[in-house]
Amino acid sequence: MADPQISSARPTFLQSDLRLARAVRPFVRFSHVEAAGGIVLVVATLAALVWANSPWQAGYEALWATEVRIELGSYAFAEDLGHVVNDLLMAVFFFVVGMEIKRELVIGELRDRRAVGLPAMAALGGMIVPAGIYLAFNPTGVGRHGWGIPMATDIAFALGVVALLGRRVPPPVKILLLTLAIVDDIGAIAVIGAFYTDRVELPFVLAAIAISALVAVMHRARIVYSPLIAISGLALWLAVYESGIHATIAGVIMGLLTPARPVQSELEAEELVEVLDNDDDIHADEVRATAALIRGSVSACDRLIEGLHPWTSYLIVPIFALANAGIVLSADSLASPSAVLGGVAVALVVGKLVGITLFAWIAVHVKLGRLPEGARWGHVVGVATLAGIGFTVSLFITGLAFDDPAVQDDAKVGILVASIVAAILGAAILAAVSRRDGPQAPGDTSDEPDRLSDAPAEVLLGGGS
Repeated sequence: MADPQISSARPTFLQSDLRLARAVRPFVRFSHVEAAGGIVLVVATLAALVWANSPWQAGYEALWATEVRIELGSYAFAEDLGHVVNDLLMAVFFFVVGMEIKRELVIGELRDRRAVGLPAMAALGGMIVPAGIYLAFNPTGVGRHGWGIPMATDIAFALGVVALLGRRVPPPVKILLLTLAIVDDIGAIAVIGAFYTDRVELPFVLAAIAISALVAVMHRARIVYSPLIAISGLALWLAVYESGIHATIAGVIMGLLTPARPVQSELEAEELVEVLDNDDDIHADEVRATAALIRGSVSACDRLIEGLHPWTSYLIVPIFALANAGIVLSADSLASPSAVLGGVAVALVVGKLVGITLFAWIAVHVKLGRLPEGARWGHVVGVATLAGIGFTVSLFITGLAFDDPAVQDDAKVGILVASIVAAILGAAILAAVSRRDGPQAPGDTSDEPDRLSDAPAEVLLGGGS
């Protein structure tokens, strides 16, 4: 029997049928998974560090050096397990990122120029200033290739820290952080594709373009047979891989090609259900046809993100961390840090803080954007500091920037140090702003939990008890 208190309670904003509430709900679901995924990511990172610095270090190195070989006729794919994780599994991660970008560009926050002005400018500053600071540390030599490392922000870790602060961080600030990180992802993807490509094989580039065009036509023709889309995606990945462009770009392309609008409205689907409900003589064919039409009321982007995002957050990204965060730590490297280590650490912590805050201030004062309602400049500074957590994509770019394992390790130590400092400092700033603002005003329900969400997610976002 339903609880009368629950059944008679006024629906929360997220439960309502308001257009804005429907637009915000995907953000909330996305942040639920990212916040929880951040915890799994921390566990995987700690496991990698402990394993790489234990007596079983040789086993760690041997595992990721294991050869993976697949032969198909005259073609042979041969890479070690570490490269399979970085090139193939991470393509699925970037597929989800590409779909999230597509959705926000078409129906989300990024379609509104006024709403996107602030995070876009802030993200630009958060890429330019850190890259400049890094190059100041490494103007010449092999280290100069790592300028792209401090440009990235790790959504999972940053949202995980925000989740720990709970109600002390207003929802608009959480959405600002998520939007900024998505724009940041666009910049990081562009940098990977444009500057971290060693060679380009034109025949395979043309093949990738042809496959992309075919996928676009299939979506346009509403061909939604999943195995066919999956085979096309695998063919695109193989073409991009052989072209010399990093294979994960194939995931981004597939994500951007995925339709973000449903083929029919939600209202039409509800009407179909009502028709079937009043039909006393229902046949199996009618049920199948109606189910397909109802399924069409949810966009392909939403369906695939909902299905794949938990797998990327809870499995693929942690496996990536386990494969890449196994750094052999030594007191000497921290006592006398190299220019690469120092450049990465300072660029992430100081560069993100200064770049994002400064460019956000410029955006507001030249009226390119505005602060979200309920957000203060202290919140912007806190978000800018948390953006210095560059873990996942920063580690990814490290593997592209350097071939020397010793230089890679220096960069990875810098990323770890910066991420820890940025997390602690950003959390302290946001907590201090919350204390200064005082308790939540009576009657303010902006932070009420979304009862449509599962309890663990509510707890992680501070909405549960």
